[in-house]
Amino acid sequence: MKSLHRPDLYAWSVFDADRNVDFHGVCWTRPDGNVLVDPLPLSPHDEAHLRALGGAAWIVVTNSDHTRAALDIAAWTGARLAGPAAEAASFPFPCDRWLADGDELVPGLRALALDGSKTPGELALVLEGSTLITGDLVRAHRASGLMMLPDAKLTDRDRAVASVRRLAALPGIEAVLVGDGWQVFRGGGALLADLARAG
Repeated sequence: MKSLHRPDLYAWSVFDADRNVDFHGVCWTRPDGNVLVDPLPLSPHDEAHLRALGGAAWIVVTNSDHTRAALDIAAWTGARLAGPAAEAASFPFPCDRWLADGDELVPGLRALALDGSKTPGELALVLEGSTLITGDLVRAHRASGLMMLPDAKLTDRDRAVASVRRLAALPGIEAVLVGDGWQVFRGGGALLADLARAG
């Protein structure tokens, strides 16, 4: 796995040829058990790295289109699963915890429920006030800035734009770790503000 902007954060990626972008899984290492977000299948190298880091205590799936390798990794790590509360009735598998807006999964990791994306209550996660982890709604298909999910995929564009504006109003965001595309390690708050203004 690749080291990110903090010594306790890692990511691994798979290139998606249809969209010409990388998809990412994130690992936050912590003494009380590591947390994975939207985990992709692991190469043998990345699996060995995750084992060396202590496996996982929790896996967060931000939306039902990002289930990816969550069940497979939970099976060998023993990790518990968390998903968006708004999808609890229709999610592809049961979760140990359903996260609603404002819920804190573990100390320092807060969930925000987004409206208007392609699935109800899609989660974004704020890590210790300075790193935003997004699923589908906010992405970056080019290195120069952030973008929203295409209009054709949105269930309600006005509500999706309002969700982005809410993210842009978060104080102190420096990094934006997107599920799809280019990661942002500095100036993330400004890029979110640009995206919100573009509407």
